[in-house]
Amino acid sequence: MIGGIEAGGTKCVLAVGETPDSIAATHTIPTRNPDETVAEALDWFSTQPSLTALGLATFGPVGLDRERADYGHILATPKPGWSGFDLAGALADGLHVPVTVDTDVNAAALAEARADGSVRSLAYMTVGTGIGVGLVIDGRCVHGAAHPEMGHYYPRRPVHDDAFAGVCPFHGDCLEGLASGPAILARWGATLSDLPETSAAHERVAHYLSQACHTLFATTSVEKVVLGGGVLQTPGLRERIAELVTELDAGYLPGGNRHQIIAPRLGQMSGITGAMILAA
Repeated sequence: MIGGIEAGGTKCVLAVGETPDSIAATHTIPTRNPDETVAEALDWFSTQPSLTALGLATFGPVGLDRERADYGHILATPKPGWSGFDLAGALADGLHVPVTVDTDVNAAALAEARADGSVRSLAYMTVGTGIGVGLVIDGRCVHGAAHPEMGHYYPRRPVHDDAFAGVCPFHGDCLEGLASGPAILARWGATLSDLPETSAAHERVAHYLSQACHTLFATTSVEKVVLGGGVLQTPGLRERIAELVTELDAGYLPGGNRHQIIAPRLGQMSGITGAMILAA
């Protein structure tokens, strides 16, 4: 029996099963402070069959180099109280099993690429409490010096759209600072789904996210960008982003219509399935 945790900014999804394709039980807990969150997770796992391994797909930044002392630690994060916390170590000590770590979006990308079966390259972008991008090339997650943090790149802002400073405590008006759920709420006073269709928010958010998708296609040549997360539950948003990506490209990229914007095949299960893949 293996276990998985998808640790997000507002909630953690826990799971156990024999394989990633045969999840036997899941449970969701709120993401509180580190000690409370780990304690609640361990309590639930104590009610399940014994595990042989755990996959941890967590919000970042997170240490992914096994040779470094900060492997499995949450690094400098905007989430209060979590910077420097040894999340993998706390779980390994509590469950007495090896823990394999990656970002929540890398794990989701891994699961989506596996479910698709027809692509060698895929990016997964989640837009919710934060914005994160995971990247899989030839079946492997891309890490490099650490892991992708595309939520913190700076999109081009429209002329005369400089009054809103953005909400990212590190970068202000990076992509996450302009188009995440908290950014939308701070700027327009409601979630994107709750704002009327006539609100400028819809086109503005689509504009920022389409730039990120086009940048992914242009810099990595991935075949598909999977768009998930709470903000993407807004009706018509994904389709509008795809239209804008086509406009931005202007027929230039050699990948042509092989570059696609799609919804998650696994729905809300992408992240936790990826966590289980890490454990397998």
